[in-house]
Amino acid sequence: MHTAVRPCVFSFLFLFFSVPALRAETISGRVVDPDGRVVRAATIIVIDRGSVVATVATDAEGAFKVETSEAGPFEVHASADGFRARPVTIEKPGDVGTIALEVSAMREAVVVSAAQVDIPLSTASSSVTVLTSGDLAALQIQDLADALRLTPGLSVAGAGGYGAQTSAFPRGGESDYSLVLIDGVQANAFGGGFDFAHVPLANVERIEIVRGPQSALYGSNAIGSVIRIVSKRGGPPHASGAFEGGSFGTSRVATAASGGANAWQWGVSADRIASDGTVENDDYERWTAAGGLGWSRVASGLRADVHYTSDERGFPGPYGSDPGGTFTGIDLISRGSNERWLTSMAGWMPAGSRVRLGGSLSRSQIEGDVVSPFGSSDTSSRRTVGRAQADVTVRRDLQLSFGGEFGRERAGSTFIVAEASREVPVRRRLGGTFGEVRWNRHDRLFVTGGVRAERISREALPGNADAFSPRPDFGDDTVISVNPKIGAAWFVRESNGTFTKLRASAGTGIRPPDAFEIAFTDNPSLRPERSRSFDAGIDHTLAGGRASIEATAFFNHYDDLIIAVGSFLASSQYRTDNISNAQTRGLELTGSARARLGSTRPVDLSFHVSVTFLDTEILAVDGGSGAPPPFEPGDRLLRRPAQQVSTELRFNAGRLAGFITAGGRSSTRDVDPSFGTFGGLFDSPGYAVASAGVNWRAPRGIDVFARITNLFDRDYEEVLGFPALGRAVTAGIRVAAGR
Repeated sequence: MHTAVRPCVFSFLFLFFSVPALRAETISGRVVDPDGRVVRAATIIVIDRGSVVATVATDAEGAFKVETSEAGPFEVHASADGFRARPVTIEKPGDVGTIALEVSAMREAVVVSAAQVDIPLSTASSSVTVLTSGDLAALQIQDLADALRLTPGLSVAGAGGYGAQTSAFPRGGESDYSLVLIDGVQANAFGGGFDFAHVPLANVERIEIVRGPQSALYGSNAIGSVIRIVSKRGGPPHASGAFEGGSFGTSRVATAASGGANAWQWGVSADRIASDGTVENDDYERWTAAGGLGWSRVASGLRADVHYTSDERGFPGPYGSDPGGTFTGIDLISRGSNERWLTSMAGWMPAGSRVRLGGSLSRSQIEGDVVSPFGSSDTSSRRTVGRAQADVTVRRDLQLSFGGEFGRERAGSTFIVAEASREVPVRRRLGGTFGEVRWNRHDRLFVTGGVRAERISREALPGNADAFSPRPDFGDDTVISVNPKIGAAWFVRESNGTFTKLRASAGTGIRPPDAFEIAFTDNPSLRPERSRSFDAGIDHTLAGGRASIEATAFFNHYDDLIIAVGSFLASSQYRTDNISNAQTRGLELTGSARARLGSTRPVDLSFHVSVTFLDTEILAVDGGSGAPPPFEPGDRLLRRPAQQVSTELRFNAGRLAGFITAGGRSSTRDVDPSFGTFGGLFDSPGYAVASAGVNWRAPRGIDVFARITNLFDRDYEEVLGFPALGRAVTAGIRVAAGR
């Protein structure tokens, strides 16, 4: 353990066990469906003063019990997939009686990523999408990349089939502008890079996608969006195992278990997927394992999590569209493998009736190896982060959070060298102090304002006299950045299960340079890239909550983008500098509807659609009138479609359930598949693709399922030159106990 970290851990544990526990009282009740039948594993959210104070799941009898140290009043929300109850308000802890669910297109959820504390989804001022475990199971989604394709404002581009390099562009931002948190641990590499192809969803409770810069909350790398994955733990004991196989020699085995007993909660999972791909050297294999253990009592708790992922894939190179005539054949040599460890500890406790203290320590380690016709190479990225936070209730309508975070990160590569080809790491220290104020006016107006001051210090880096890319000695370098954010949500109307909510937010974000941008420049003071963003939206429900529509307009301006200066030497004295700029603007539209047909054997139907309109523009470089070759000012950014759409239709008829999905995008601007921008710019055609699946629930906890992806066997490419998979048929069986 790092010498700066060990005292913090010991101090927190001493405080945790020395602070006396607060007196606990109980909120209890029971949940039934529209037909009066008890609902097992329904989600119960207890809200006090606009913040979530507890979440639990109902037991086999539909009952729940929540311990709290707060005096009230409380709002108790109950929901299940496709159902939601109207909030029940109680003045103090006690029995709320029976809560009846209703068919609803909206649902309440806990959102961790949009504020410094857990808040209800309904009060968030940011643009947030929450995908639950029920959504993932109903659509048979196994990987994060496929889940993100359902999200408005995110453009996902995979360079081929299973395990191929996959990027996500948030609202037109760069592919390294999304901060990815897995059970609280930042999973991005040094500088923000992240490959979305290698994240399984075997034991995931929910995925939160918050669009817009969140550096006021999380500091660096949260420049375009935050994607948080939360694993299952606690609730009624549950275990499952699944096996599936199908086209392209693909097979998958997954196991998961979660549950709770008294004050303890746990969750574990393991997953393996393998595929032969479509051409030689296109095979892929991935192993993952994860586990979490927690203890909580009233307002105190401790939690520990660990995640391990190992993957290996062949790199056959491009073999699809060849607009520049540059293909030389399938690459039979290049292969890559990665290992990722994510570990974390977190704890929280009361310090009196108005203050809660919390702290966490996390570490990520990513190792990669590549073999190519030119030899072998390796990369590494390591990060350790410690965080301390205090949450203060000033009065019932006003809360304050403040704290600090420190971190150290290190990156290395075979290609990052000093004299005599000696490998040298790039080391950086990150420190931030933050504060946030949350104000609630009569549970109708919710205002959040926050700011974070970030100190980013790079250690000295020895020079490299390489003739092709010389680098002078770099001394220590420090950048201080202040990033604010403000947002508001206002319920204009709320009555009988319907409401109209207006929301708006504005903020800034930063992304420090990655290791290669630092190592392959002669600029000793390369600065972070920056963003300024504003969005405004409206959420409206109708038909008693059975239908909803959302609309969000957004604008982003990106400054200090890092580019190779090339022919723009008059704009900079360096080979690489912060002189490029871009802007994006657009509109996100979503609509949802749910219905229940029949009464004796009801059939539940749900429909969801999301559409994104996006306009991107490359701006002139600072101090010049042009743009980096081969671009011109006004050109579109690469791989960002002007329009994209996603639709889904689900049905559930008791033992039989199924879905149909369809989505696609318009054409995009892309580069030559073999030589990148050096080979020129080309248009990548748009496409539309559909999938369908069914699930039959047999007795004794056995599910038999099947799906067809790319239902009509369309030929299309998300990345120019790299064909997506054709029609694929997959079938499997799942065995569950305890549900």
